[in-house]
Amino acid sequence: MKLKLTILSIATLFSVNTFAGNEDRIGAAGATQLLINPWGRTSGWGNAGGAHVKGLEAIQLNVAGLALAGKTQIGFSNTTWMQSTDIKINSFGLAQRVGESSVLGVTIMSTNYGNIPITTEELPEGGLGTFSPSSFLMNLAYAREFSASITGGINIKILNEGISNARSSGIAFDAGVRYVTGENDQIKIGLALKNVGPPLKFKGDGFAIETMNPFTEISTTTEQRTANFELPSLINIAAAYDFLINENNKLTMAGTFTSNSFQRDQFSVGGEYSLNAKKIVVILRAGLAYEEGIFSDEETLSALSGPTAGVSLDFPFGKNESSMGIDYSYRTAPVLGGIHTVGVTLKLGSSDED
Repeated sequence: MKLKLTILSIATLFSVNTFAGNEDRIGAAGATQLLINPWGRTSGWGNAGGAHVKGLEAIQLNVAGLALAGKTQIGFSNTTWMQSTDIKINSFGLAQRVGESSVLGVTIMSTNYGNIPITTEELPEGGLGTFSPSSFLMNLAYAREFSASITGGINIKILNEGISNARSSGIAFDAGVRYVTGENDQIKIGLALKNVGPPLKFKGDGFAIETMNPFTEISTTTEQRTANFELPSLINIAAAYDFLINENNKLTMAGTFTSNSFQRDQFSVGGEYSLNAKKIVVILRAGLAYEEGIFSDEETLSALSGPTAGVSLDFPFGKNESSMGIDYSYRTAPVLGGIHTVGVTLKLGSSDED
């Protein structure tokens, strides 16, 4: 009971002090790569599974679910981010159980923006070659099972982004809890606080301007001061329920409410159907990420909303319930095109819930 009251108090404190945003702040945050979900399983049903997710991909939605990983879990994914942009995202992750109730996890996400022509005031059409922006994000996570019903975790994010002559780097923090109840642990509730950290700013030679005095022919360099920018902080409140059809069939319905500090609040709902055959497990997903105005080209303010779908094929092997999974998800993105994610997951050993 003391643990539950402590968690509730911390969540209330952060929600009061951190999330006082309104629509006037839309677009004012930076480091929006923190909002990208690069994984095929959880993105397939609109990020609705914040209370249901467990293992490696929980680091993205609710780090508390990491505590339910098996002995070892390895994941790779490749995302075509909004087809019209030609942006590619590659991710790698590892989760390792380090004790009876503790799990460590690390994920790396790297974004390839392609080559962009270099332009100047004198050569606005280019001709000086190209440059490639970079974006790098590392998650270092720890999660623990406090009891049969409660898990919790914390995640430290290290981010770096920029171009050849201007960069920004910093850290952010996530925290999450997960509570399971019901006769068959079919009721799940999750709470996650994400992307909390100090403001960032860009620095580098790109903010220096060299000017020439036409009378003295002496050049001077002036460095412009850059403004700080906030991180896209948010709170996820999630719930899920398992309908146990029979021993080999399960349907999970889930929903997540996201309170954003720099954009409209969002509701994600979705379903996951799992069919456990003898030599393969087929998992189908569908979801909807909804916020006000998403069905109007004039009123929509988010590129990450609308219907989603996904499928996973798990191939069990060995005697300790290990498996290899192939994942695919598709997300709509208004105006900019769809988002395709393909991934591979390797699980060695099982968690108590598998």
